[in-house]
Amino acid sequence: MDATNKDDDFTFSSVVPPDSEVSLETKDLASRVDSITLKDALDPQRSNKPLSQVPPKEKTVGSLSFTVTDSSSKPSNESSSEIIKARKPITRTKVPFEKGYSQMDWLKLTRTHPDLAGLKGESNRRLISMDEVKTHNKTGDSMWTVLKGRVYNITPYMNFHPGGVDMLMKAVGRDGTLLFNKYHAWVSYDILLEKCLVGVLDDTKVKK
Repeated sequence: MDATNKDDDFTFSSVVPPDSEVSLETKDLASRVDSITLKDALDPQRSNKPLSQVPPKEKTVGSLSFTVTDSSSKPSNESSSEIIKARKPITRTKVPFEKGYSQMDWLKLTRTHPDLAGLKGESNRRLISMDEVKTHNKTGDSMWTVLKGRVYNITPYMNFHPGGVDMLMKAVGRDGTLLFNKYHAWVSYDILLEKCLVGVLDDTKVKK
């Protein structure tokens, strides 16, 4: 090959000014791209359809294969409220705190009371059957509940509960995990009730 001819082989392209007739025509064509129709000689049913109504097509460039789709195929008159339905949050009633029973008062109590769980020297790591939990189901000195596999004596926390005593009583003597998750799953119960821990639920004795 002649080296002289190779060096003289240049390709030039002209830059079109933004306000020229060609540039303005290009911008107008881009603004009307959705109204462009595609004609398919092989499938008459698909001819003369707006671009937004044409189904995806398989395209190949060299060794690459890809699918061409149009993201504007959804009806424009469909409101966002019809597409996305927000989940209605579960409302919970808060009971006004009595004097001396705020959450700050509870935290102070957990730091000063020697035995909120009522262990009387027993370990809070012992296994407790569900049958034993059920026996602590009445108003008194030891009302127990289960939260995610841990057994708590919630008697001292009753008057501090933001939802009131009646709501907390629904979890006494039973597994209150589902009820807890329904209203405030984000609460760090393990920290809030740390000093009320009685033991660990013995799931090997739970009736299935």
